[in-house]
Parts: sequence; C-alpha cells; structure tokens
Amino acid sequence: MGNWLIVGSMFPVLFLFIFMGFPVAFCLIAMAFFYGIGIFGTAIAQQILGTVYTVCTSYEYAAVPLFVFMGTILEHSGLAGKLFGAINLWTGRIPGGLAVGTIVMATIFAAASGIIGAVEVIVGLFAIPIMMKHQYDKGLIAGTICAGGALGTIIPPSIIAVIYAPMANISIGALLMGIVFPGLLLSASYIIYIFGRCLIRPQDGPRLSREEMAEHGFVEKLAITLKSLVPPMILIFAVMGSLILGFAAPTEAAALGAAGSVLLCVGYGQFTFKLLKDTVIDVSKVTAMIMFIIVGGNAFAGVFMANGGGSLVENLIRAANLEHFGMMFLFLFIGFLAGFVLDCYSIMLVFVPIFAPLVAKAGIDPLWFAVLFMLIIQTSYITPPMAPSIFYLKGIAPKEITVRHMFTGIIPFVICQWCVIGLVLSFPKLGTWLPSVALTFGRG
Repeated sequence: MGNWLIVGSMFPVLFLFIFMGFPVAFCLIAMAFFYGIGIFGTAIAQQILGTVYTVCTSYEYAAVPLFVFMGTILEHSGLAGKLFGAINLWTGRIPGGLAVGTIVMATIFAAASGIIGAVEVIVGLFAIPIMMKHQYDKGLIAGTICAGGALGTIIPPSIIAVIYAPMANISIGALLMGIVFPGLLLSASYIIYIFGRCLIRPQDGPRLSREEMAEHGFVEKLAITLKSLVPPMILIFAVMGSLILGFAAPTEAAALGAAGSVLLCVGYGQFTFKLLKDTVIDVSKVTAMIMFIIVGGNAFAGVFMANGGGSLVENLIRAANLEHFGMMFLFLFIGFLAGFVLDCYSIMLVFVPIFAPLVAKAGIDPLWFAVLFMLIIQTSYITPPMAPSIFYLKGIAPKEITVRHMFTGIIPFVICQWCVIGLVLSFPKLGTWLPSVALTFGRG
C-alpha cells in the first residue's frame, strides 16, 4: 500500500510543477530521477542516461527530424502563398469559398509538414487577411484557422504518430496509414459545415465576384494549378505511396520527403544556402525539444511502471468494475482532459506507455485505440477554454478578431470532431482497413 501511495502521487506532483510554470521535459526527468532513487538508488542516473542513448539511437525516431525538415523547408520556401492562390482559383466562387480553400490548403500543408502549430500559423498568416478583406464572419474565420491548423495532428505524416507508435509497440507505417481516412473525414466535415453554413447565410462567407475571378481564364487557371499545386501533391503521394506500397520504411519515406522538399525549393527558384541554414537551425531546435520530451516521458513512464504503476491502474479499473470498453473510454477521457494542460507530445509520452499495454491486454485493437486517442488529443487541442490552437491564433490574428469570436467560432468544428470520432468508434475499419490492405499488399 505504501508503494502505491508513492506511485499514486507521481501524477499530482508532476501536474503541480507544470502548473508552477516549469518546462514539461524538466519536470518529467526530475520526477523520474527523484522517484527512481527509491527503486534503483544511485543507478537511476545510469537508467536515465540509458534512456537518452536508446532514444537518440532509435531508428524509428530518426523519422522525426526528417519530417520536421520536410515541413520547415517548405514553410520557408514560400510554398504556402502559391498553394493558397492556386486553390482559391477553384473555390472562390462557391459559398464560403475562401474558408473552404483554407481548409484544403491546411490539409495539403499538414500532409507536407506534420508539425503541430506550424500549419495553423502559416495558413492563418495567408488566409486571415484575405477573408477579413472580403468581410467573412469573424467567428467563421477563427474557427476555420483553428480547426484547419489542428489537422497537422492527424493528417499523415504526423509527428505525433511517429512518436506514438514505438511507445505502443505498433508499426509507424500502420499508424500513419490508419489516420489517413479519419484525417480526410475531418477535413471533409469541416468543408461540408462551411459550405452549408454559407449557403444558408451567404453574408458569413461571401463568394468572390465574377470580376475578381475573371482575371484568369480556364487554361491560365489550369497552368497555375499545375505549377503551384501539383508538385507538392506529387511529393505527398510519393511519401505516403512509398509507405502504402511497401517500398520504404517510415524513416526512408521521411528521407524521401526531405530530399523532395529540397528539389521543390530548387524547382520554384527559392533555394538558397541561407534558406538551408535557417531551416537546419529551426529543425535542430524543434527536434531537440521533441527528443528532450521523449526522453523525459520514457524515463517517467519507466519509473512509474517499475514502481507498480501498471498494477495500480489495473486494480483501480477492476475496482471500478469497468468492462474493456469502459476502460478504453476512461483512457480516452483522461487524454481529452490532459489536452487542456499538456502539449500533445507530453500527453503521448506520459500516458501511452501506461495505457497501451492495458489496452492490448484487454483484447482491444491497439491500432484502433491509437487512431481514437490521436483524434481525442486533436479535439482537446481545439476545445475551449484551454485550447492551444486558440493561443496560436491569438498570436497572429488582428485585434478585430476577439477571444469571443474564437470561442464561439470553434464550437461547430469541435462538433464535427466528435461526429468523426463517433464514426471511427462505430466503424473501426475506418482506422484499420487501409493498414491491413496496404501491409498485405506490401508483403505480396
């Protein structure tokens, strides 16, 4: 019982220090060290150093800096502006066309980046001014940017998926393929909502006038699209296609994406050594942050489990008389609540090593649970009042868009999120069919 009291205090103390403002990575490592002394003695220092070595030499985690590089160099190259212009040539005349184009752009850029926050900032910087110029409803603008930017969490190649899979002992490639349909369903649900709302209330999302759209003929629009939209789409399909067809492992696909993004920069005439230098610096910062949290999360989870944390959670679930699916819903709810106070990386690294073994032991498909858990994390990412996506938006939005606009504007998109979660809960094949078919095809 004494040991359970000790291990049971790990999470409350962890959250206490996080609320006090200490960096999450430092909190995780410090907690692992001080609680680990009771089990391993002074050898805990060697245990933590061993965790650092394991993470830094992991073949699976090598995909992280490569995917970050792919997204960062495309961000620096000015590709976003070309994409937005090409998409709006086709969506401008439909109700809410600029907002629809923003979601399409966010979907494409999420597939080319996979970096949380980066998609929202980049898309917002381009989309907000033009939607404000055409007098779009401010709540619709805020909701579109927050929801579209959050797609970086669930649209492959998601960095979150690359981190989650090794910790849950499932294939990175399978998880990346598993989130394809749910991610596209989310994007489609946003577009349907925007179109329906602006069809009923045209003043919320006015169409562009014929005069504005008449500047480009069909042939010219096609040429602009081929130049601005097709090359990045080819890159995205090359990365995901190599995974789905079994031609490359996730790390190899990430390397293909990184090399392809450099070629795109060269092709668009944007490549310079200063661009490469800035990209490498930014990638180093982001990768170091992610890896530091991974080390802390692994060390914390290891000490928690070594202290009997797994048995404690299992006994609590048994005492609550929860069935297997009741346990799964509890884990998803905990992940949702944690999203209000922790970043996505920390949630994965703190909870997945604890939840994943229990889910597998209960006979629940770990891939299905992984897809649901990622959807839940994304939902908490955009759900007020603590939504990180709103904090990102506040940093780039003009003063005319208030916090009230952000809170009210995001609610319909949160409802879209829950509808998609309901679909994946009702039809597990939405998250498991593509990996099963693709991996079978790849082996064949």
